[in-house]
Amino acid sequence: MISITRRHALLLGVAALVFAGTARSAPAHPSIDIVASNWKFTPSSITLHVGQPSTLRLTSSQGVHGLQSDALGIPLTTIMPGTFSTVDVTPKKVGTYVVHCAIVCGAGHPNMALTVHVVP
Repeated sequence: MISITRRHALLLGVAALVFAGTARSAPAHPSIDIVASNWKFTPSSITLHVGQPSTLRLTSSQGVHGLQSDALGIPLTTIMPGTFSTVDVTPKKVGTYVVHCAIVCGAGHPNMALTVHVVP
């Protein structure tokens, strides 16, 4: 017969509360995969909601690229082939933002842009 002491019961109860609190305290938010290649982002347009956190998962299928937007709070992020860089974004203002590739990547660089629609 297994005997649980009062101390063990208390520790099990605390552990259950901590575990339950942890599960609830990590709110899930949308994650959007974006692939950079010569000379486009796929998808070329995304929609985010004002005040709602989202995670951009950035990778490259060709070449080294970059993404940065002061207006959206996206720090300069290098996008490398074969790896994912993640950026958490919480837009503060409704609007349409055109974010150009932040690292010169060749002849098509000036036209390489990601359009971000921020809606209520």
